[in-house]
Order: sequence, then structure tokens, then C-alpha cells
Amino acid sequence: MKGLILSGGKGTRLRPLTFTQAKQLVPVANKPVLFYGIEALQEAGIEEIGIVVGDTKDEIKAAVGDGSQWGIKITYIEQEAPLGLAHAVKISEEFLDKEPFVMYLGDNILKSGIKSLVDEFKEKKPNSLILLTEVPNPQMFGVAELDGERVKRLVEKPKKPASNLALVGVYMFDSHIFEAVNAIKPSWRNELEITDAIQYLIEHGLVVHPHLVSGWWKDTGKLEDILDANRLILERITRQVEGQVDEESKVSGEVIIEKDVRVENSIIRGPAIIGAKTEVIHAYVGPFTSIQKECRIVRTEIENSIVLQGSEICDIGSRIDESLIGRETKIYKCPPKPSVYRFMVGDKSEIGIK
Repeated sequence: MKGLILSGGKGTRLRPLTFTQAKQLVPVANKPVLFYGIEALQEAGIEEIGIVVGDTKDEIKAAVGDGSQWGIKITYIEQEAPLGLAHAVKISEEFLDKEPFVMYLGDNILKSGIKSLVDEFKEKKPNSLILLTEVPNPQMFGVAELDGERVKRLVEKPKKPASNLALVGVYMFDSHIFEAVNAIKPSWRNELEITDAIQYLIEHGLVVHPHLVSGWWKDTGKLEDILDANRLILERITRQVEGQVDEESKVSGEVIIEKDVRVENSIIRGPAIIGAKTEVIHAYVGPFTSIQKECRIVRTEIENSIVLQGSEICDIGSRIDESLIGRETKIYKCPPKPSVYRFMVGDKSEIGIK
């Protein structure tokens, strides 16, 4: 059985961050989102994974490499444009070579992994296994309508959903899916929809088995979802302090402080992660905060946030909360006089000033 990870989207909902970084490489608990998917497939016993890449292919290849760091083999499949999930399957037919496979969306995280689901797929041998979960806003997802334990109908982003059961970004297929993706037509979005391909399987008498996800699942396409996933993963960490913490500082709860971190006269309350070579000086780092390596947090309070590599936050007069700070960013307090604001801001940014 092989794996197929889709990592070709543009990440428009995370701009301006994704103008300069692939959305699948945005870190959650100091690990790129994409790595959670690779690890889930590897833990399920899958040793060959194809990654569908687009405009950010070079960055993704540099981060992932050939897969040897996980003991697996990675093949890259280039997609000319984000033309739909079914299109990604279509262009991967040569790599998949008629083997059954798991398709995993590269910006998704599934708490419990997929090993038990892969085992279920191998045991029951349906033509497809789809994961479903209840959501409050089904019109934003592909939605399934069930008839008992049978999938009756699938619709992509319906205006009037027939249920609140959304497709989770993990699917399993046998080789019949290639007949489907080659038969369907582009949707109104000009994309080949995976929901249409699965519906084709249903209408042609093939077995599509639904599995309701009991643990949490996150599509990290929006800021609030990334922060939520960060919180959920940090809740599972175990305390590990390798850096230097002086006597005036207080570290409480489940906190990871990596090598060559310097903490001076500060308070760190877990769960939180402080990346290697970071300085935390006269600062407060609150729960559910992930700070990557080589950052500086000085005379600042921050919690429930993610700070990417090489950033510096100094002398902020109030607390930073629910924020995602990009790489090598500087945030600092300007002199009080004259009373002016100075900005260098990317496209589609959002700044609140009181």
C-alpha cells in the first residue's frame, strides 16, 4: 500500500504568511504541519509516499528530502496548477501503479493517526474508505449523506447540506478510483472534485465505506485552526528542560526548553515549547505558545501564539495573544515621541491599534 500527500495548494487563507512560505510547512508545536501527515503514514506501515507539489515545490523538497529521515521513500509529483483533489490522483496514477493507497491532505492533522484505519481498509477491502466528522459549518466542506452504514451521496461545499458530516482530509482507495477520476468533469470551480469521483464509485455499484472519526481532526488552512491545533498538540507534550534557566526565572507545567536556550528573570507556563538558541529575557511566555529556534523575546508577554524562526519581539507594553508571527519578524515599541506610527506591512495584512 502506498501513500499520496497533497501539498500543492497556495494557502490564500493564510496570507501574507504564505506569500513567502508553503502553508504545509507552517509549524504546529514547532513541527511543520506536513510532517504530521508523513509520520502518520509511516506509522501505518507505508514505506512509499508520493507528494503532489505545486509552486512551493522547492521549499517542500528542501524540508522533506528523500524521506530517509523517516526511513521511507519519497517521490515528488508536480501539479501544474491546483486543479482539484481528483486531478492530483489522476496525475499520480503512474506512481501509484494500481496499488491501494491512502490520500492525505498535507495541511491536515488527525489526532489518533491512521494505523487502525489502514488496518480496517486492508481487512474489509472496500473500494474506498472515507473519514467523516460532525462539523458546525458543513457548507464549507465536502458533505456525506448516509443511508445506515452506506454512503448514499457526496456533495462538495453544498449551499443546503443534507447532513453535518464533513469529509476529513484522509481517504483510502483501490485502483477503481482511476476510472472515476478519468470519467468525471470539472466542477463549477473548474476543478476535478474528489467528491464527484467518490460519487461515481457509488453510482457504479462499488463499495464506499464511511468511518466516523472519534478524536479531533484539524484542517490548518486558517489562523484559528493552526492555533487550535497548536493547543491540542501541546496538551500532549512532556516536560523537558535542556537550556539554561537562571534562579530568578520560574518554569511551571509541561514545558520543552531546547538546547542553548537562555531564560533570564522570566516566567514560562506550560504547555509551551521554546526552540533552540532562543533568548527569553525579562519576559512572560504563557500556555499554548510555540517559539521556534533563534528567537528573542525580551520584556514582552505572549501566550496562545506561534512565533517562527529568527523573530524578535521586544518591549511590547501589553500582552500578545492568539497570534502567528512569521519568520525573521521584528516587533518592537517605538519611542513615545513624536506620536506617529511606522509600518512595513505585506499584502492583505491585518493590524489592530488602540
